[in-house]
Amino acid sequence: MSLLELVPRSLPSELQSLAPPKAISITVNSIPQGAVLKVDGVETGVTPRQVQVVTGKHSLEFDKPGFNPGKFSLEVGPNDVSGGNVSYELRTSAHDTIELRDGSVLTGDLESLSTDEVIVRVGGTIQHLTRSQVKRISLTERETPQ
Repeated sequence: MSLLELVPRSLPSELQSLAPPKAISITVNSIPQGAVLKVDGVETGVTPRQVQVVTGKHSLEFDKPGFNPGKFSLEVGPNDVSGGNVSYELRTSAHDTIELRDGSVLTGDLESLSTDEVIVRVGGTIQHLTRSQVKRISLTERETPQ
């Protein structure tokens, strides 16, 4: 005996609220891998992880011993399709990272950035860099005082 299921291809706008919410599948990863993942406050496993999310706004939370916990906001639209991915980089400190073209990396607080110059505070000392010395800047989210 087989079960038959009828699924409409489209619904009139007045019936849309009765349709089940659309769910898509996305792959969620962390750098480094192995972080505990929570989707909307519910633990779903360890990264990398494939999860199902419905249309709307979601909160992804990452937690791994030795790293600062992180949060990522995700919004799924009604026309989004399965197969996407989210990758979140966990940090070990509350400082910005400036990767230089010579391969060295500075960890500190970005003070200023212009088209010609990058000013960063490293260990309490201000360093002036030309923009051409800098390959990449990663900013760490900071909480603003209330």
